[in-house]
Amino acid sequence: MKRDNIRNIAIIAHVDHGKTTLVDELLKQSGVFRTGQVVEERVMDSNDIEKERGITILSKNTAVNYKGIKINIIDTPGHADFGGEVERVLKMVNGVVLVVDAFEGPMPQTKFVLKKALELRLPVICCINKIDRPEARPKEVIDEVLDLLIDLDADEEQLECPFVFASAKTGIAILELNDKPVSMEPLFETIIDYIPAPEGDEEAGTQVLISTIDYNEYVGRIGVGKVDNGTIRVNQDCVIVNHHDPDKSRKVKISKLYEFEGLKKVEVQEATVGSIVAISGIADIKIGDTLCSPENPVAIPFQKISEPTISMNFIVNDSPLAGQEGKFVTSRHLRERLFRELNTDVSLRVEETDTTEAFKVSGRGELHLSVLIENMRREGFEFAVSKAEVIYHYDENGHKLEPMEECYVDVPDDYTGTVIQKLSTRKGELKGMNSFGAGHTRLFFVIPSRGLIGYRGEFLTDTHGEGIINTTFCGYEPYKGDLSYRSQGSLIAFESGEAVTYGLFNAQERGSLFISAGDKVYAGMVVGQNGKTEDVEVNVCKKKQLTNTRSSSADEALRLVPPVEMSLEQCLEFIDTDELLEVTPKSLRIRKKILDSLMRKRSKR
Repeated sequence: MKRDNIRNIAIIAHVDHGKTTLVDELLKQSGVFRTGQVVEERVMDSNDIEKERGITILSKNTAVNYKGIKINIIDTPGHADFGGEVERVLKMVNGVVLVVDAFEGPMPQTKFVLKKALELRLPVICCINKIDRPEARPKEVIDEVLDLLIDLDADEEQLECPFVFASAKTGIAILELNDKPVSMEPLFETIIDYIPAPEGDEEAGTQVLISTIDYNEYVGRIGVGKVDNGTIRVNQDCVIVNHHDPDKSRKVKISKLYEFEGLKKVEVQEATVGSIVAISGIADIKIGDTLCSPENPVAIPFQKISEPTISMNFIVNDSPLAGQEGKFVTSRHLRERLFRELNTDVSLRVEETDTTEAFKVSGRGELHLSVLIENMRREGFEFAVSKAEVIYHYDENGHKLEPMEECYVDVPDDYTGTVIQKLSTRKGELKGMNSFGAGHTRLFFVIPSRGLIGYRGEFLTDTHGEGIINTTFCGYEPYKGDLSYRSQGSLIAFESGEAVTYGLFNAQERGSLFISAGDKVYAGMVVGQNGKTEDVEVNVCKKKQLTNTRSSSADEALRLVPPVEMSLEQCLEFIDTDELLEVTPKSLRIRKKILDSLMRKRSKR
């Protein structure tokens, strides 16, 4: 049976190529919003961090109606760190719209998401977006996309994919570059003509594969998936089975069923083949579970999500200032929260360590883990994290293998020498280099993942904020040798107390400071970066001795350099292997793992 009145599509692309803005326009032009309704930009980015950073972190479902046909749309993340989100939602759709920037062309993540779509034999519509950019080069980008399809072994049908030219920002799409742009109608028509309608057996037993988990504090966990076969109804008895866990078999009852309409979930009594549904009322439903009728429980195969490549320890905060700002500070709170994250994030791993105070958390990259840290911090958690480290594998002969990344760098020509030199010292190997746009060069490196830890901030400084760096995981290779993460040492507080102007004035001669007068400090806390390679202890709490010949107002003449204010990402990049980052709802403090000065010196020996 074919459901001709439904199309299921995913919008896939590299980061910042305009997926979420494109979905905004499809929603607007299909009449989801009232005339004159004020709609914020990138309405699909619902999470605070997504709005602040302008990135999509979690895939989102929405649906529009066009000429009586319901189009279910899934907006996916573009960052490599959230690739697990893309991998799993592609099981829900019958085709994809690949969005490519008309200036940048195909980028590393374009290749990653397109490869996943081609492996599942999904038809592709290529949407060349941002054609209104002054430096747009849509004709060259078409050739680059076709080259990429050939590189990824696309078959004849996939190579014949239709091209649509769009400007999501102005809300227009055209099929030929000299057409007169009016609206998004050409894209809607292409989706309906080219993406196949979902098929399945309406008379067979129910089969729904859960591809995404949503969470709502009122109804708990909500499983989202596509009805592959049969019909699912409210109050129906079902069995949960899982392709990767053959022993799993549990009876459940469907208490509430929803379909997507615009930005809302609408309650329905039943849904049939091809519908994307949300199911609530099943307490421990997981991604990859299949809901089946009890008579014929057959699990739908679900691809294994790629393994994490990077890990860090989340540790109970034991600093002298612990427990003063956070609501949740114990190991029980930390454990519960980390294991709860596994419900919705398939790419994350959480492991217990040999101590109850620490948990090893592994993810797809620094951004992946920093978003989790930021979310926990906003929820009132207080904890410490260690330096991110890569996860090594070993071959059958016991040789150490490490994760490698393909790294694409677009920089103005003036900065290429600096970038090549910096990445070479981090064990990067330059594989290619070509001119790209006026006065820009694109460099292509293969580099160990650990060589990129802590590099992004330095890269932005070196290229004066004009460079763009993109990476994608490309496999494991033999260990490339030792690396030093940082060429400069830390300035460490000598005693606990409150930083004063006199102490800071003397300390700032040694390097750049991270704190200002009045900040609380403790012995072993890192208060700045030394200009030289070694760590130095400074006393920022030292007050000026007053005598009867000097006036206490002499302090006012001391000039302090403004402190360096670091974001969470910059702190994670800065810390070294013998340091921790103390994270609380109000503060970020860098500290040594061993606070006591004598014990630190002994451990170094």
